[in-house]
Amino acid sequence: MPESTYPRTALQHGGVPVPPLALGSWNTWDRMSKDEAVALIRRATELDAGFFDIAYYNMGPHAENSRTDILFGEALRASGVDRDGITLCGKLWLWDWPNQGFRQQLVESLGRAGLERFDTVVVGDYGEAPDMPRLVAEVNALISEGLVDSWGINNWQIAHTTQALDEAETQGAVAPAFAQLKYGIARRSMAEGEAYGALFDAGVLTLQASDVFEGGILATGRLPERKIGADVGGIREQIAAIYPEVARVAAGFGVTPAALGIAFCLSNPATANVLFGASRLAQLEQNHAALALALAHGPEVRAALAGCWVDRDVRADGVW
Repeated sequence: MPESTYPRTALQHGGVPVPPLALGSWNTWDRMSKDEAVALIRRATELDAGFFDIAYYNMGPHAENSRTDILFGEALRASGVDRDGITLCGKLWLWDWPNQGFRQQLVESLGRAGLERFDTVVVGDYGEAPDMPRLVAEVNALISEGLVDSWGINNWQIAHTTQALDEAETQGAVAPAFAQLKYGIARRSMAEGEAYGALFDAGVLTLQASDVFEGGILATGRLPERKIGADVGGIREQIAAIYPEVARVAAGFGVTPAALGIAFCLSNPATANVLFGASRLAQLEQNHAALALALAHGPEVRAALAGCWVDRDVRADGVW
């Protein structure tokens, strides 16, 4: 394992510390050649980004049946990277659960990517409140089978997250360890609000920041043509409007807007790592500058971006 240049935090208490930078898989690996993917994976392990979020997008609003997970697996094997030196995170969907059970989903996902196990897994968001006793039991069955070590949740309503924590205690089972939440320069209410903030402050959960660039808007100033995450609160135009200020602040710190956005997230003590997409080596190299910036100037970054908080009026409890 390469020497870390940034203090690592474990996603779960007592667990192995993970890289602070994480590469997501929402069609990321479809946007490059195999050689480029191999090079990106190799370089990621050297730049504190050897955490890979892998998912099979096959149901609900993500019924894309993309090959991004297959392509990642092929590139990972070709890279020669040591499996023990990286962290792999899978995804479990609730859109057709329990009709498609968690074990069925996970085995299929592992098979497509050519993997034997995930280190951790994220249980996705939902349309209707899930059967929490069953959900906790099914995830723990995967842990008992050795297919995964820990789990987290993705943009859940706080009421259901606390229900999962309580249910795990009742069952004597492994509880969710982290929350993968939309979080960044513009969207702060959920991750920093009193609902999830209390769990972070108490050390019950850690935070995995996701969608930090708002689909690329806060990295490039442009709305991409590809599919991006939900616009919670209907504030995307307001977010786009702050890009010039984000770019100005980034230039003042000598980094790209993307690196600034990552540094902002890392400056929150609750953050274990930041999930983003990169399809070019140059993007990864530029984003790595966020680590040095967060270490040296975290408080100054937050102060400089104080006026860029857009979702102040969006509910912090995760109810959309």
